[in-house]
Amino acid sequence: MSEPAIDIDRPHRPTPSPPTAAPAPGAPTRGPWLVAAVTTGTLLLLAGRYGYHRDELYFVLAGRNLDWGYVDQGPLVPALARLLDTIAPGNLVVLRTPSAVLAGGAVLLVAAIARELGAGRGAQLFAAVLAALSGIVLANGHLLSTTTIDLLVWLVAAWCAVRLLRTGDSRWALGVGLALGVGMLNKLLPALLAVGLVAGVLVAGPRRLLRDRWVLAAAGITVLLAAPNLLWQVTNDFPQLGVAATISDGDSSHSGRLNALTLQFVIISPYAVPIWVAGLVALLRRPAWRAYRAVGWAWLVVVGIVLVAGGKGYYDAPLLLVLTAAGAIVTAAWAARGSVRLRRGLLVLGAVPFLLPSIVLLLPVLPAERLPAFVVDVNYDAGETIGWPAFADSVAAVHRGLPPPERSRAVVLTANYGEAGALARYGPARDLPRAYSGHNSMVDFGRPPADADVVIAVGWERPDRLNAWFGECTLAGRVDQRVEVDNDENGGPIFVCRGLRRPWAQIWDTEVRRTG
Repeated sequence: MSEPAIDIDRPHRPTPSPPTAAPAPGAPTRGPWLVAAVTTGTLLLLAGRYGYHRDELYFVLAGRNLDWGYVDQGPLVPALARLLDTIAPGNLVVLRTPSAVLAGGAVLLVAAIARELGAGRGAQLFAAVLAALSGIVLANGHLLSTTTIDLLVWLVAAWCAVRLLRTGDSRWALGVGLALGVGMLNKLLPALLAVGLVAGVLVAGPRRLLRDRWVLAAAGITVLLAAPNLLWQVTNDFPQLGVAATISDGDSSHSGRLNALTLQFVIISPYAVPIWVAGLVALLRRPAWRAYRAVGWAWLVVVGIVLVAGGKGYYDAPLLLVLTAAGAIVTAAWAARGSVRLRRGLLVLGAVPFLLPSIVLLLPVLPAERLPAFVVDVNYDAGETIGWPAFADSVAAVHRGLPPPERSRAVVLTANYGEAGALARYGPARDLPRAYSGHNSMVDFGRPPADADVVIAVGWERPDRLNAWFGECTLAGRVDQRVEVDNDENGGPIFVCRGLRRPWAQIWDTEVRRTG
């Protein structure tokens, strides 16, 4: 039989091999549901310990002054805080229940993302445990926080994006758009995730998605849902840009480029660092995961923007959990090779010094009156949940010491929104007058009445600015929270100021509103 003829005039080109298909999803398992239930249950059991966080007190006040936007956030959490505080006034467990439930949801989503990437039952369970013991889930699952909602929003969007990339069904983009739109009623940060995902698709493909009708429809959904908050920002000269500039200058917890970089290595846990790094490398280089490379690039773009712009280091934490989900698969495969017992033993032993201490550092398991200083050093927010009733007692003692004529026309002026929120919560039972503040959106919640010429000023470390507003300011006491805790209030001065130099309307509009 003769050999087939070869056309010598046409160079021979090998037939290109078909692209490698993404692995099928792993088998469903109940393990992550158990981990999520334990996470939520633990957070609910501890929800009533210590006290309100300064931000929670602010959210309750903002909820009493509902608007479509605020200087530092959207309307979602204040509206939720108002609802919960109306259902059960002063009940911390009720106030924090949504966060505990959302934390459990975050655990499930991390495991679900791992499953989409092809994780077996063991790798899904491992991903769920890593998420449950991560700093970003534990710390924010304990408090009512914009970050808790932001975490779930990013994970929902990431899960939908991974499903889209695996199946090629661009209708999943609608889930991404819906999640981002709802998230932008909470904070504007989901726009950062959108930028990261678009950049990832531009770099790694498939670029056809950028002109897909379902993707364009998803973008429209995001804009439509975010419109009320965006319009409020526009009509109020975009005050969040000013807050962002303050954060970039380092005038906030977790801000500053060095802090942001450091936080990348601890916010999930130091234990998880090699795991999420392995996940990132696999997403960018593993042939079977070629379809998901846009997700790896999305994190690189987002963390790059955070570091360059000087944002808070936890902004990209949800994407770190996505990388952790991928890394759990790589780690589980590593543990199943060679000396299986040795490798699995190393994983378990490594968890003890890194994962379990996070429970003590991030949750209120130690007595507040004997809280070690290193806990507050590591977890600033722990100190901001202790001592608010005693803080109000300290201000009330100064108020009772005023002569009766002055007491009747005195008001309280606080340096930050947490102090004002604490006095709104605990002040009425102590016959304290209303507290005012120019901090963030507190400036829009009202200014002192025109006849308030006696002010109890708390939270001001130095009276320099107060002296510009009053003829005299004298030290009248100090905050005593009756516990040894190094937070922003304990031991701070309380001044009594008299002799208002200019009307409150002028001070509030020309100085307080401008500088906060």
